[in-house]
Amino acid sequence: MDETTAALALVIGARVKRERQSRRWTLDHLAQAAGVSRRMVVNVEQGAANPSVGTLLRISDALGVGLPALVEPAQAKPVKITRRGEGAALWSGEFGGRGVLVAGTEPPDVVELWDWTLGPGDHHVSEEHAAGTKELIQVRQGTVTVQVADQSVTLEVGDAVAFSGDLPHSYANHDVDPARFSLAVFEPGVGTRAGAAAGSGAAEAADV
Repeated sequence: MDETTAALALVIGARVKRERQSRRWTLDHLAQAAGVSRRMVVNVEQGAANPSVGTLLRISDALGVGLPALVEPAQAKPVKITRRGEGAALWSGEFGGRGVLVAGTEPPDVVELWDWTLGPGDHHVSEEHAAGTKELIQVRQGTVTVQVADQSVTLEVGDAVAFSGDLPHSYANHDVDPARFSLAVFEPGVGTRAGAAAGSGAAEAADV
């Protein structure tokens, strides 16, 4: 990990640990609720891992806080501003692409705004999100191929697509030039699914 990525990993780890301990959850409980290994939770909390976007979504959903809460600084003001270059880069492609989370809202209905770039040949496969999740993409530069389940669509500058994020999907750049697109993700009811788990986990002593 480079210096910026390592610093972000430490921020994410501290917030995951704080959220887990505030619920009096053990590492095992969070791992089970998120569907990831205990070792992964430990590595994330220690800032020793560069987890995938899918892993962070699983953990944030399990905690009921939404992905933006893990990467954005706490702000008491009603207007949250992300200046150019201040977004959280949560994905890096093999050929220079980046997925940057630039803004997000709080639960229960979480909206995420992303700025994605794909180098020539970059391909990102996304896990299925929680039921009811919706995604919207608009291409700002180059050509982007979006695969949703068994349907593939190629978008050029200005083109947009909306689809269900609870289906398998991916974004790819098969062109020789870089591509860039804006992505909005709507995930309803974040935290409501974690309510039952929180009740059972509250009786467990939290690991230090």
